[in-house]
Amino acid sequence: MLASDLKVETRRGVVRKPRRILSIVSNTAQLKGFPVGFFAEEMTRAFLMFTEAGHHVDLASPQGGEVMYDTHSDPRTPGSAYADDLISLGFVHHPRFGPMLKQSMPISAVHVDDYDAVWVAGGGGPLLTFKDDPALHKLIADFYEKGKIVALICHGSSLLLWTRLSDGSLLAKGKKWTGFTDEEEEDVNKAFGMKLNDYTIQSEAARIDDTRFLCRGLNQPFAVRDGRLITGQQQYSSGLTAELVLEALDE
Repeated sequence: MLASDLKVETRRGVVRKPRRILSIVSNTAQLKGFPVGFFAEEMTRAFLMFTEAGHHVDLASPQGGEVMYDTHSDPRTPGSAYADDLISLGFVHHPRFGPMLKQSMPISAVHVDDYDAVWVAGGGGPLLTFKDDPALHKLIADFYEKGKIVALICHGSSLLLWTRLSDGSLLAKGKKWTGFTDEEEEDVNKAFGMKLNDYTIQSEAARIDDTRFLCRGLNQPFAVRDGRLITGQQQYSSGLTAELVLEALDE
């Protein structure tokens, strides 16, 4: 008899207190002549995990209105490497969630006290639209200073390059965090046959005193929790990062 045949195991689900989570994605921008938005799975995977846990999730963007999946991450794109992303495909066709992509809430309408956590997705848009958006920087700082959980994934973690707390210090000061790496940027550049971004998160993080940018190898799932700050390296880290958020919400 195999040892595995002797193993007996039971598991039970976790009963969670319902929470409210704000999911933020980038508005559409132009990158090298083509439209970019946010990476589909980096929003939808967490959205599903949060709603399955009994939490309520709202979708917002800096300017509000219609938002879009990055074309290369959209499972509807012919020949997409993410054609099997059933969660993102299902989100688009869901009768209640799909319309959120047509009319996201502007961050000007957000009341931080209404939420327990904020989740920020990455993709092609953030490096273009997040940098010069002081209202977005302040919103993230407000979430953190009011004791909320702040979760940023992939290019969404670029907000840590600019978000300052009320005392003027960077939120990233003294923190350990991760995001899309220089190695991953170069891999994408090779795939597209051009340099896509004028700067990278990892190289900019290296210029910040008293912060630690942590990462693993190319496309390896990796997430970091430093207190109420939770970050994920890239789309393959969506599930890991969302799990850390769920655990933090339970505390």
